[in-house]
This record gives sequence, structure tokens and C-alpha cells, in this order.
Amino acid sequence: MPPTDPGAASLLRHRVFVQYWFARNFSSFGFQMMSVAVGWQIYAITGRALDLGLIGLVQFVPSVLLALPAGHLADQFDRRRIVTLCQTVEWIAIAALAGFSLSGHLDEAVILSLIFVVGVAKAIESPAMQSMLPGLVPAAVLPRAMASTGAAGQAAMIVGPALGGLLYVAGPAVVYAVSAMLFLGALVLMSRITYDHTPPRREPATLKTLFAGVHFIRHRPAVLGVISLDLFAVLFGGATALLPIFAKDVLHAGPWGLGLLRSAPAVGALLMSVWLSRHTMQRRVGSIMFASVAGFGIATLVFALSTSLPVSIAALFALGACDMVSVVIRGSLVQLETPDEMRGRVSAVNSIFINTSNQLGEFESGILAAAVGAVNATVIGGIGTLVVVGLWMWWFPSLRRRQRLVSDPET
Repeated sequence: MPPTDPGAASLLRHRVFVQYWFARNFSSFGFQMMSVAVGWQIYAITGRALDLGLIGLVQFVPSVLLALPAGHLADQFDRRRIVTLCQTVEWIAIAALAGFSLSGHLDEAVILSLIFVVGVAKAIESPAMQSMLPGLVPAAVLPRAMASTGAAGQAAMIVGPALGGLLYVAGPAVVYAVSAMLFLGALVLMSRITYDHTPPRREPATLKTLFAGVHFIRHRPAVLGVISLDLFAVLFGGATALLPIFAKDVLHAGPWGLGLLRSAPAVGALLMSVWLSRHTMQRRVGSIMFASVAGFGIATLVFALSTSLPVSIAALFALGACDMVSVVIRGSLVQLETPDEMRGRVSAVNSIFINTSNQLGEFESGILAAAVGAVNATVIGGIGTLVVVGLWMWWFPSLRRRQRLVSDPET
């Protein structure tokens, strides 16, 4: 690749992106560590499985209900300030968890209340955080920047819980304190980022402005295609929700096998994202995207039909790798096809689709497994993913023919 190619430049040359990368990853690691401590502590206090479900609920509800207003805020106000304000709130809430744990005055109501505060702040922060990235690097480098942040996010999902579990031996307050320090580091780094974003003339929050992202997506075939592809592919491909059944009843592997199965997709995604962060996709990105989603479906089928633990682990590894390729291409296309003044609201709609498809995908897999068995349900999910790929290639031909991430003149 010639050195004059902007996509060949090292991401380390973009100092502002490096600050953003560290800030985002500090908060990711801190959140993963906190999540382990919260789950363990609240179950130790109450012994009720319901409270574990409530932890997810108090985070899921604000992520959906506040997504559209948060997108509107991200397009109307300085995004960096929104992120720093939200991270300040998150830091205070996590520091409060540490303080209450040390004092011995922490019960399930306090834990759930503080986690709800964190959930609200994260819901408001997310569209602004996502919308910042295209303004930090040139368009040619954006896919590699997204892959780099994806790699660190996967690393946080793998290492963060393990580190949180190890630190929990010294007490939950230690985990919360370290998590709060990481959030403080993220806050300091984010506050020092030089981000050139001039918000447009402010508009009142009306139904029209709140749903402007939905309207924009409906009239942009490329954006509609990639977002809806993600929604339906994930909806059918929720095999990971059934991993305990496969580990126990199909592979007879026990808890240690379940741990290997759960980590395999994240490891595959991590290694693929590292590769993508060092290589620029120059052509046939539409075909590559559809091929990666098809690979996701095929890997799901292989996993469903496997009775061997090594084969199942390899299938889930491939599933995670294929999914990461698709995530990077889809995320880059959405950002590059969206004008800056709309990125917050479009990112908000995209996040609703992602959150909903993940949750509904797990629900769909569970209901289907109860009706026809885990193996049959996963086979149906894999076939459904392949059918979705075929239909989307037919319904969105311009997306299938897409050569580059930056808009092709002929499309």
C-alpha cells in the first residue's frame, strides 16, 4: 500500500483519537469491573435471582426511553461537554458505591438506585460519544479507528470481569474504588480533547426533531439497509443465550466448558478487530459485509449441529470474528453516510435497534428452544440469518454493489 494513502497512516499519529481511545477504554474497563461487583454483592445481600434481573432492567429501560432525547441533545449541544458531564455523574455514582460499601450502609435499594443513575448517564452519553469519532479522524481512517475501539471494547469484556472478580477478594469497595479511578481518568482525558464541533442553531425538542433520525434513515437506503440488517440478523442469531443448555446437555462439558464457550466469540471478535485496526478495506465492502453476516449464520449452524467441544468453540470463535467485520463496516457506513448535524439522532436510533435486537434475540431463542429444543432453535436461527442476508442483498442492490465506505458516485 503506498505511504501516501491516508488509510495507511498509523492511528497513533492522531493524538486526539488516542486520547479518545484511552478515555473510552478506561470507562469500559471500569464499567465491566463494576458490573461484576454489583451482581455478586447484590446477590450476596439478598440471595434473590430477581434482583440480578433488576440490575439489567434499571439499565435497559433508560437506554431505550432516553435514546431519542439523547440523540437530539448530541446534535444540539457540544458533544464533548455532554460526555464529560455524563461521565462525571457516573464517577460520582460509582464513588458512592465505594463509600457506602466501606461504611456498611449499602443495601439492594441503594445499589439499584445508583446503577439506575449510571444507566441514565450512559444512555445520554452514548449518542454523543459515538458521534464524536468521525470528527476526530479522517474518513479514510474511520473504519480502522472503529475497529481499534472495538478491539479495546472486546478486551474490556474479557479482562474487566476477571479483574473485577480478583479484586473482589479484597472487598467490593476496592472494586468500586478502582472503577471510580478509571472513570475519573476517562473524565480527565475527555475534558482535554480538542473537538471541533459547532452545534447548529438550536431547535426545541418536538416530535419532529426527536424522530428526525428515524425519518433520515427511512430515506437513506444505505443506512436503512445496514441498520435493519443488524436488527434482523441479530434477532435470528441469538445462539449465545442458549450456551448453558449446549454446555450441559449437548456437549456435556460442565461449567468450565460454558466458560470457554462464552469467551470464544469475544476472543474471535477481539483478534479480528485488531487485524481490522491495522488494515484498510479498500473495495467490495458491500459484498464483504454480506459475506460476514452469512458467515455468522453458517457458524451458528455449525455450532448448532456440533457435538464436539473443540468444534463448537471454533464455530463460536468464527461467529465472533464474522460479526466484528460486519460491525465495523456497518458502523462506518452509518457514520459516513450521515451528516454531522444528524449523527447524534441517527446513532440513537441505531442504539435502540442494537439494544432491542440483542434483548429480543435472546428472548426469541429462549421461546423457540422451549418449543422445539435448543439444537433445532439454533438451526432455525442460523437458517433465518442466511435468509435475511439473501433478502437484503435483493432488496438493497446498491448496498450489495457498494465498493468503498465513502459514497460511490454511482450509488
